[in-house]
Amino acid sequence: MKIALMDSGIGLLAAAAAVRRLRPDADLVLSSDPDGMPWGPRTPDDLTERALAVARAAAAHRPDALIVACNTASVHALPALRAELEPSIPVIGTVPAIKPASAGGGPVAIWATPATTGSPYQRGLIRDFADSVTVTEVPCPGLADAVQQANETAIDAAVAAAAGLTPADVRAVVLGCTHYELVADRISAAVGRHVVLHGSAGAVAAQALRRIGQQPAPDAAPGGLTVLLSGRESALPEQAMSYAEGRLLQAVTTAH
Repeated sequence: MKIALMDSGIGLLAAAAAVRRLRPDADLVLSSDPDGMPWGPRTPDDLTERALAVARAAAAHRPDALIVACNTASVHALPALRAELEPSIPVIGTVPAIKPASAGGGPVAIWATPATTGSPYQRGLIRDFADSVTVTEVPCPGLADAVQQANETAIDAAVAAAAGLTPADVRAVVLGCTHYELVADRISAAVGRHVVLHGSAGAVAAQALRRIGQQPAPDAAPGGLTVLLSGRESALPEQAMSYAEGRLLQAVTTAH
């Protein structure tokens, strides 16, 4: 079994680690785009072209499924990716966990990139899944970039700024960018440990297995890891080692 994941950068680590925990034996292909990131400021057409290039690099390794481990790419490029790759390669997008966060009752905050905050896409999800609770959209300028660079000072500053915009009475925070899941502990400390954080990594990992008819097997022997940086086969980026998810992937692969 081989599962590919794609993102502009290291945001895919959270979903990759979730897949690794569910099915250690899956061979993973991590395809990202350091030459073209960040994707957020790009036009939808430009972003779609970059996403297609990253997806094609992954598809060349003949995976059983492709996880689009990026909220921005899922918003803008998912139809094009599915048109090109399906049905031979199932494509699983990433949707902010607004529905499960709202199910617990409000108030809820959604942390997302400035481009996603207030977007018709996010407003539509709020309307569809969180109509009965109070929702605050919190833009997090610079947080994804700081996580990508593993710049701890910048991460702390961006998290503190977003926490300052988050109402004190929220019961849940939706992590609306895959990069944010890598610093969930810092976000939890900033908003209060009583606040439940809702990421997407676990859900997309489970959905990928369902799409290819596989069950979790957490005790299976570890599989391999292929890293593609703008199409070039490489090692995991140095910044990945700053996060538990990156260290998990590296450790399991080294053991293999």
